Amino acid sequence: MKRLAIAVCAVSMLTACAEGPSRNVWTGAAAGAILGAGAGTLAGGDDGRNAAIGAAVGAIAGAAVGDYMDKQERALREQTAGTGIGVERQGDQIALTMPSNITFDVDSSAIKPGFYATLNDVATTLVDYPSTAVDVIGHASSDGPDDYNMQLSQRRAVSVQNYLVNQGVASVRMRAIGMGETQPIADNSTAAGRAANRRVEIILTPVTQDSY
Repeated sequence: MKRLAIAVCAVSMLTACAEGPSRNVWTGAAAGAILGAGAGTLAGGDDGRNAAIGAAVGAIAGAAVGDYMDKQERALREQTAGTGIGVERQGDQIALTMPSNITFDVDSSAIKPGFYATLNDVATTLVDYPSTAVDVIGHASSDGPDDYNMQLSQRRAVSVQNYLVNQGVASVRMRAIGMGETQPIADNSTAAGRAANRRVEIILTPVTQDSY
């Protein structure tokens, strides 16, 4: 799969980006542009993290990656149908986009109880397909101060990460990243656009035997 490397993070985002996705970036329209490979890590990805995941749960042989991710994508689409969660695929990566209106109340990082069942289903699939890195990425609209939005998006990502870990997803696979308002997918000048920009994404990247 052709990958796109994005420049090293700005100093103000260093902490969040240091926890970035394990291998390169997601560039799908629904997922937005995700900053991959934290500061000081080249576009090849976080080999140390991939090695830790491979040692803990096993890596995928290169020829089997496509089928593995196809099956995982199918299961996720079935489990999230009608929930408001978007499922997008680019190459060997899968992105789940969770609008904040179904996951969190305004200005809150507590997961809505009504969303537990859906997250339980997502967790079941992640447990069934363990050889993937799981990056949970929080985003915010432009409402409020930049630094507050960054913190809120991080707290929301951590909430989802912790919930999935409590449902049995191995913590070694997980990272939570707050992107604040830096990665909009819609126009922040409209109420509808701001609502779309308030979201949490889960990016799934296969850990292959040649990725570390």
